[in-house]
Amino acid sequence: MDTGQVSKASAGGTCPEGDKQCLPREKAAVRIQAWWRGGRVRQALLQAALRAWAIQCWWRSAQAKTLEQRRRLALRLYTCQEWAVVKVQAQVRMWQARRRFLQARQAACTIQSHWRWHASQTRGLLQGCYEVKASHLELDIEILMA
Repeated sequence: MDTGQVSKASAGGTCPEGDKQCLPREKAAVRIQAWWRGGRVRQALLQAALRAWAIQCWWRSAQAKTLEQRRRLALRLYTCQEWAVVKVQAQVRMWQARRRFLQARQAACTIQSHWRWHASQTRGLLQGCYEVKASHLELDIEILMA
């Protein structure tokens, strides 16, 4: 503030009109008040900024926790789905292996029954061997005529 503003402000103040010593005091008082108010404003702004920072930190932490919970839930669901797929695949593979085994066993039983019937009917020299594999049957028969 310049002295003109101070004298206008002092028109209704405590200084008399002609007192020249009062003006510097009033000017100093105004400066002290401005400094005090400025300090209070800066302190209030600092406290507000600190409070805003604390709220932002809390909000970011809450968002991070929520995101971590969502990630864990997604991972748990993915894991459950993967286990379900693995179990279904294992069941299908077991069913396929059992089906091949039963087919091979049925083929072996059929060959054995026919072999026994033929052996009982001919009583000749009939020799043979067979090998059962997972996907097919190999059969070698030798017939010796006397």
